[in-house]
Amino acid sequence: MPSSGDWKIPPAAQPKADGYKFDLDRALSAVVALRSEVPADATTAETLGTERAGHGVVIRESGLVLTIGYLITEAEAVWLRAADGRVVPGHALAFDHETGFGLVQALARLDLPALPIGRSADLLVGEHVILAAAGGRQRAVAARIVARQEFAGYWEYLLDDAIFTAPAHPNWGGAALINAAGELVGIGSLHLEQRRDPDTVFHVNMIVPIDLLSPVLDDLLTRGRPNRPVRPWLGLYATELEDKLVVVGVASGSPAQRADLRAGDTLLSVADAPVSTLAELFRRIWSLGPAGVEVPITVMRDGRMLALRVASGDRLRFLRTPRLH
Repeated sequence: MPSSGDWKIPPAAQPKADGYKFDLDRALSAVVALRSEVPADATTAETLGTERAGHGVVIRESGLVLTIGYLITEAEAVWLRAADGRVVPGHALAFDHETGFGLVQALARLDLPALPIGRSADLLVGEHVILAAAGGRQRAVAARIVARQEFAGYWEYLLDDAIFTAPAHPNWGGAALINAAGELVGIGSLHLEQRRDPDTVFHVNMIVPIDLLSPVLDDLLTRGRPNRPVRPWLGLYATELEDKLVVVGVASGSPAQRADLRAGDTLLSVADAPVSTLAELFRRIWSLGPAGVEVPITVMRDGRMLALRVASGDRLRFLRTPRLH
């Protein structure tokens, strides 16, 4: 795993212990480094790589670690590293594509405190927070909530109320969002660029709110997935481009590929309802029924309008899934 001396946050951007009423160093010690290995023939190996590194947060003293799901999706080996350099193996228990969360169980004693879970619903725009990677204060950013809004990801992912923080953390995947009470209120997912004007780029982190965890945690621990209807998955990658919704790729072997959706297709409608944004596209697909439902899609390709029918699938059935112990 990368050594603790590889990088550090500039001192001016680090949180200061005297600025908080909780034990800052104890809270930060609950954040561990995470590394996973994924087989080369895994479905996500091409897009996410076979070696993934990020962070996780101890949420139970038994060694249960919460992280961002893409770090452990299809992982066959996971290692966790504490701030003192100890490395222990972990087991990828579950990942939930709807929330974006992943769970890892340490397979040896971590002897680390669990970070208490707070309420992300209480966070206000402008509020001071900490976004912490593994490694203590030198790996943590004193940040603020700069927005709370919908977020749609090209991989068929949608959050109704994502959290955005700045200044941006340079090593965000699985990082802990900690509130003024020393509680975990989110997990770092992405680094994004936003433009205030044509000449100004504003860097932010997108955070998955912790309130999404409670409704699914017990199911993830006992079943490996939430006990709810499975959303239809197509396996398409799309983006909003010049007021159009354009397919930029399809997953190999996916329902979208089998239905002959192609990169460059402009998405016009789903089941005769026009779609012009990613959020509209995903909500319309999901409204048709559970995984397995047929999804009628109209596209524009090379100046011709085509009507395609996609037999949707269950995303997890296309992935290597963790084995429950």
